[in-house]
Amino acid sequence: MNLGRAQEYDVLVLTALIWFLGKFVRYAFPPLFEPLQASYGVSNAAVGAAFSGFMAVYALLQFPSGAIADRVGAVRVIAAGAAVAGVGALSLVVDTPFAVLAGVMLVIGAGTGAHKTVAVRLLSRVYPVRTGRALGAHDTLGALGGVAAPAAVTLFVAAPPALAALLARLPGAAWRGLFVVTGAAALALAAAFSLRVPERLPADADRGPERDGPTPDARDYLALFEDRRLGAFVFATVAGSFAYNGAVAFLPLYLSRAGGLSSATANLLYSALFAVTFVQLVSGDLSDRLGRFPVMVAALALAASSLVGVVAFAAAGPVALGGLVVAFGLGSHGFRPVRGAYLIEALPDRLAGGGLGVVRTLLMAAGALAPATVGAVADASGFRPAFGLLAGALALAAGVTAGLWVTE
Repeated sequence: MNLGRAQEYDVLVLTALIWFLGKFVRYAFPPLFEPLQASYGVSNAAVGAAFSGFMAVYALLQFPSGAIADRVGAVRVIAAGAAVAGVGALSLVVDTPFAVLAGVMLVIGAGTGAHKTVAVRLLSRVYPVRTGRALGAHDTLGALGGVAAPAAVTLFVAAPPALAALLARLPGAAWRGLFVVTGAAALALAAAFSLRVPERLPADADRGPERDGPTPDARDYLALFEDRRLGAFVFATVAGSFAYNGAVAFLPLYLSRAGGLSSATANLLYSALFAVTFVQLVSGDLSDRLGRFPVMVAALALAASSLVGVVAFAAAGPVALGGLVVAFGLGSHGFRPVRGAYLIEALPDRLAGGGLGVVRTLLMAAGALAPATVGAVADASGFRPAFGLLAGALALAAGVTAGLWVTE
C-alpha cells in the first residue's frame, strides 16, 4: 500500500524536486555577490546587471515554454529545461572571465524559466481532482529551495576543513563547488524525469500536436483575454503580484524606518514571512474541497487586511507587527497555488500552457515594476504612503476576486 502511494505521487515528487533546484540556484546568486566580486574584481552594478539578466531571461521563457509544451508535450520541455540549467551550472566549475559567467547565468535562467508554467499544466492533468494539493506541495518545496540556498552558500564559501580540502581540487574558487553539485543533481533529475514520468502519465496528460489539433498561434492566446471574467481575474492576480513583490522588496527597511525596529528584529520578522510557506499545502487542499474562489478570497482578504494593519499600526511594536507580517505571509502564500489551479482550469486545454505563460509573464512584469514604484513613492512621500499603495492594490485584488465569486 505504501509503495502504491509512493508511485501515485512520483510525478509530483520529481516535478517538485526540479522546481526546488530551480529556486535554489536562483536564490544562490544574491548571497554570492560578495564572493563573485572578490573573484572577479567587479562592481555592485556588474553583479546586479548579471542577475537582472538571469531574471529577465527567466521571465521571457514563461510564454514560449508553455506554448512549446502545448505542441510537443510537457515532459520534453521540463526535462530539457532541467538539463539546460544543469549543463549551465556544471560549466561554472571552470575559471572564466566575468562576461562568460554572466552568459552562463542567462543559460541557467533559460533552463529554470522553462519549468513553472509547464509544471502547473502537467500536474493539473495528472492530479485533476487534487490539483490544489499538488500545486501547494510543488510550490512549497520550491520555496524551500530559497530557504536552503543562503545556508548552502555559507557552507561552500566558509567550508569546514574536510569540505575545504575537497573544494581545493576545483580549478577556481570554492563557491564553484556549489554549482557542480547543483548541476549534477539537475542532470540526474532530468534523466529520472524523462525515464520515469512518461510511463506514469494518464493517456491525455502530455499531448502533442497530433492529439491537440491545429497548432495554436499568437492570436489564439491573445483571444483568451476577450473573456471578461478571465481578464478580470488576471487583473486581480497582477495587482496581487504587484503588492506582494513591492512589500517583499522593502519590508525590512519599512519595519526599521517606519516601525522603529532594529535591523536584527526587522530581518527576523522578514524571515517569518517566508517561514509560513507551508500554508500552501493547506490552502491548495482546501480549494480542492471547498472550491477555488472561497479560498482565494479569504487568502487575499487576509493579506490585504494585514498589510493595512502594517501601515496603520506601524509603531505598534515587534509583537504586533510580527503577527501582521505572519498573517500577510499566510494570505499571500496561501493564494498562490489556488491561483494556479484556477487559471489552468479556466484556460482551454489546448492553450493551457501558453495561456498560463502569458499570465505569468504579466505577473513577473508587475513584480519587477513594484520595487521601483515603492522606492519612488517612498523617496517622495515616505514608506507609509508607499505601503498604503500596496495595501490598496491588494484590497482591489480581493474585491475583484470576491466579485467574480458572487457572480459565478
